Amino acid sequence: MTARPSRIARRVALVAVPAWALGCADLAVSQPQGGMPPPAPRDSGTYRILHARYGTAEHNVDVTPRLRELAARDMTFRVSNEVFGTDPHPNVVKVLRIQARGPDGQVRTFDYGEGQYVPGAEFVGWAAGNWGRDAWSGGWGSPTAPAQDRGSYTILNARYGTAERNIDVTPRLRDLARRDASFRVSNDLFGTDPHPNVVKTLRIHARGPDGQNRTFDYPEGQFVQGSQFIGWASGNWGQGGWNGGWGGSPGPGTPTPGQDRGEFQILHARYGTAERNIDVTPRLRELARRDASFRVANTLFGNDPHPNVVKTLRIFARGPGGQTRTFDYPEGQVVQGSRFVGWSNGNWGDGRWAGGWNGR
Repeated sequence: MTARPSRIARRVALVAVPAWALGCADLAVSQPQGGMPPPAPRDSGTYRILHARYGTAEHNVDVTPRLRELAARDMTFRVSNEVFGTDPHPNVVKVLRIQARGPDGQVRTFDYGEGQYVPGAEFVGWAAGNWGRDAWSGGWGSPTAPAQDRGSYTILNARYGTAERNIDVTPRLRDLARRDASFRVSNDLFGTDPHPNVVKTLRIHARGPDGQNRTFDYPEGQFVQGSQFIGWASGNWGQGGWNGGWGGSPGPGTPTPGQDRGEFQILHARYGTAERNIDVTPRLRELARRDASFRVANTLFGNDPHPNVVKTLRIFARGPGGQTRTFDYPEGQVVQGSRFVGWSNGNWGDGRWAGGWNGR
């Protein structure tokens, strides 16, 4: 007969589970059975994490060690009090703020509001956890200047709505930016509903360091990251005339819509988990040609490759330097086509892909 564990042993086993693990149990992504899984492709990001804090400008805590634990599991998670085991500023929307150094040596801020997914693919060595171990003296901001004002893109114009019906919201966005507030896109925020019963988008047109215009789309319910834009909190942008409308083409001389001017060329797309996933490149191409804003879901792809597990749309794309990069969009997250070259024309992903889920 097999000996049953004593009542004391069972109690000890229960006590050994950390409190935060109980709150995050439903967030864990199953790992392959057997030995150590191969390094995930998302460790080939662009920015190296220096520090991470959770809270608001007034009340925040250092969560760098906790973020390192989550990254080491390479898990998909939403920002929440439960994930970090604390509520540093009750009854106020909080933000996970990551300070990271880019390839040019400049420090950049990445903000992820409560309920938002954290894309580890942005960061070098994400799952390895070899980051954030040096002393950080910048607190919530930056050691030398307001971090949110050190972005790469200068805002030219902002519109809210759909391609058919939209309004200029540049002055309102400037007001919000000057407060340096974290906010979700909504009708209430802009005081209007330009296209009832349709998912609307905040579309920001901005000029990059190379002089080219780029489009940033934030659908309803998504947080806006001001850290991408130069002079965000100062509000000294978007003052000039803009005649590009929704599409971003100032006139007949501009042949390409703003959303087709991204930096990354899509090679392949898969939907599912590491254990069970399917090729959805043709379906993604159909969605892109409609230039629609959409949330990742089983119904969108007509299949549930791994029932009862959080699934991800994983896009493999080649960047301007020739390196392949992974973009992960978990269920419920909105896909931003503006990052990809030729998004709406669908002239991508036609070659053979032998990399599977891990990009090899």
